[in-house]
Amino acid sequence: MPDFDPTTYAIPGFVALVLIEMIWARFRNPSAYEPRDTLVSLAFGLGSTVAGLLFGGFAVWVFINAYEYRLFDIGFAWWAWPVCFVLDDLKYYWVHRAGHRIRWMWASHVNHHSSQHYNLSTALRQTWTGAFTFGLLFALPLVLLGFHPAMIAICGGFNLIYQFWIHTEAIRRMPRWFEAVMNTPSHHRVHHATNPRYLDRNYAGVFIVWDRMFGTFEAERSHEEEPIRYGIVKQLGSFNLLWSVFHEWVGMLGDIWRAPWKHKLSYLLREPGWSHDGSRETSDMIRARWLARQGEGEPEGVPAEKPIAGPRRAA
Repeated sequence: MPDFDPTTYAIPGFVALVLIEMIWARFRNPSAYEPRDTLVSLAFGLGSTVAGLLFGGFAVWVFINAYEYRLFDIGFAWWAWPVCFVLDDLKYYWVHRAGHRIRWMWASHVNHHSSQHYNLSTALRQTWTGAFTFGLLFALPLVLLGFHPAMIAICGGFNLIYQFWIHTEAIRRMPRWFEAVMNTPSHHRVHHATNPRYLDRNYAGVFIVWDRMFGTFEAERSHEEEPIRYGIVKQLGSFNLLWSVFHEWVGMLGDIWRAPWKHKLSYLLREPGWSHDGSRETSDMIRARWLARQGEGEPEGVPAEKPIAGPRRAA
């Protein structure tokens, strides 16, 4: 099987589309781009590429060795490619969902959500530290089923390419049938929002049907009804690249260091915003309190006047 990375070939297209969107934003939505923010996003993309070269070999080693224990010899049959693509996207849904619900994984994934702007350059905010989480384990079932690691990598590359174009405000809605099945800019704007209604929703990569199936779908409201606020619940407030990359690792390790022994592991594996003394809020708590204020629910044990976020809460 030849070595083929589809994202490498897509880079010129990414650059061209960013330039086109910049021109559109200049006349239609000047606030879509902020020069310093865009530079940080570009640096994220470059650093992520370097990190992949440095640490990607470990994942390859794991998958190649696991492939020796495969249940079936699927090979590279034509029909295996679309099946692998769909299953890889299902895998992406769950690893993405875990990335929002397990703080150890969130410390890596938060990088992608740290911009308060939503444009095509935001898609380049890819993690430098993904190799230090256990996200690769989510792909092992595909390897053990018999899908070759190269096939999984290529399908994952096309999945990443698809997700690039949905990071834009230039496209409001796609046709209804498309919105029902596929991930779109409208659906993904919800995912990047910090509004309580939208927190931890729409984890899809390519197919939004996974969110509809597993109860995490939320439709975007009109801008007039509810303008979207992008970023993380407690915004970075800085364009420092290294702080942008590592701030949640610093916060998490600090919490583990200060926590009583019986709670240390929880700060690693519980959801972002969890605290042993109740001093902070998770996304579920924020949403529940918001729903109570809207008269849509009556959650128990959620203080009505608690601040939106604690000192290191990110969502």
